[in-house]
Amino acid sequence: MKTQTVNISFSDELLKDIDAVSHEEARTRSEFIREAARAYIARKRVWKGIFQSTAKHVKSLGLKEKDIAGAIANYRQGKS
Repeated sequence: MKTQTVNISFSDELLKDIDAVSHEEARTRSEFIREAARAYIARKRVWKGIFQSTAKHVKSLGLKEKDIAGAIANYRQGKS
């Protein structure tokens, strides 16, 4: 696997937190930051999929934003 070195600036407090967790998990800083980046990207992809799926479903039902807000209000009032 080809790798590249990048320079990233962190606040002192965040770097201390990164180092503490890295130490607890017996990882290097680089390993920890790589895993954090992978986890963030995976989470973003999951949420993107959820939003895309929901948007398709809402469109197929012909709903508008105001309809959604009303449905939520009715549900919260027990009028589902």
